[in-house]
Amino acid sequence: MFSSTSRLRSATADTFALVVYCFITGMAIEIMLSGLSIEQSLSSRLLSIPVNIVIAWPYGLYRDRVLSMAKRYGGNHFLVRNLADLFAYVSFQSPVYALILWSIGATSTQMLTAVTSNLLVSMVMGVIYGYFLEYCRRLFRVALP
Repeated sequence: MFSSTSRLRSATADTFALVVYCFITGMAIEIMLSGLSIEQSLSSRLLSIPVNIVIAWPYGLYRDRVLSMAKRYGGNHFLVRNLADLFAYVSFQSPVYALILWSIGATSTQMLTAVTSNLLVSMVMGVIYGYFLEYCRRLFRVALP
């Protein structure tokens, strides 16, 4: 129905990947590291779904540009790609995450702990998300950049 270069197909794959990944990893961080209650975490994760739907495709485009610049200036090395994924994830997702936590009534201490934990965990999460996003794009038969 849609070609592998279809914007709708790409947006759908990016949205699916971000919603699933952020729901699972966000809940784990919020409960295990940040001290949010299960109810607070569920509120945060449910609120994050529409937010992730809105930001998923712009994030995917942003990430693709960051990776493209990294390849142009740093070559096509494994380390350069992983660092670019890490930078893209942290620089785009952290401000959004802080706003979500603020909107559900997390205390400033909880927000600081959650965002800081997320930054530290993002050293792995951002890179893993890059691979997960590419996996989802292949599942949705999206042409990879």
